[in-house]
Amino acid sequence: MGRHIQDPKTIFSEVTADCKVLFGDDLVSIILYGSAADQDFQPGSSDINFMVALTENGIEHIDHAFGVVTKWRKRGVALPLFLTEAYVKSSLDVFPIEYLGFQRNHVQVFGKEILNDLEFKPEFIRLQCEREIKGKLLLLREAFMESGGKAKALKAVMKEALPALIAIFEALLHLRGVALPATRREIIRAAAGAFAIEVGVFEGILDIREGRSGLRDEGVVALFKGCLKEMQRLSNMIDSFS
Repeated sequence: MGRHIQDPKTIFSEVTADCKVLFGDDLVSIILYGSAADQDFQPGSSDINFMVALTENGIEHIDHAFGVVTKWRKRGVALPLFLTEAYVKSSLDVFPIEYLGFQRNHVQVFGKEILNDLEFKPEFIRLQCEREIKGKLLLLREAFMESGGKAKALKAVMKEALPALIAIFEALLHLRGVALPATRREIIRAAAGAFAIEVGVFEGILDIREGRSGLRDEGVVALFKGCLKEMQRLSNMIDSFS
């Protein structure tokens, strides 16, 4: 195997075998989620995320997986998300944005499908959108001041922030009944069209994350300030969403 896993599907059987050995009948489901499950996967830079659903007995013994988790992290697989089906169903009021994302972008690797039939109440989605938008705005402002205006630091902040911003856009589009496109760039464009935000700002951040940006230092600072402005616009608009 090469240094980076080129296609997550090639490790499904080995991951499944490891989990079966560890948890036996307590293993309910294994699910690949996130960018590794969609068209935006980039070997070597995109995370490979697995959700491992266990029985209530199994979740009490996740320490059995210490060695396997270490093994897979050395091969570029992120720390798995261990949970139970009951936990998922009881968390939809608290983390609807996250579970919307899981439901939309996932590949069933093993066992029971636990995501497809989840139902979300609009009021919970709107509330979390408000919390995420306003919280992210404060964090971005704080990071801007901490950076001292240094482009390298601002690029790192924007790259790290983009997945959360995309998740917010997906949730807002879901609230408006807009069919979600397949790629991050298309999601940005759909959100810009639906909510009158500046598409160039968020596409510029995506270009940075994908290594396609040719912005000089002053352009990076301007892009970050544009992001702050558009997040403020969303913060002002969120109370009218339903």
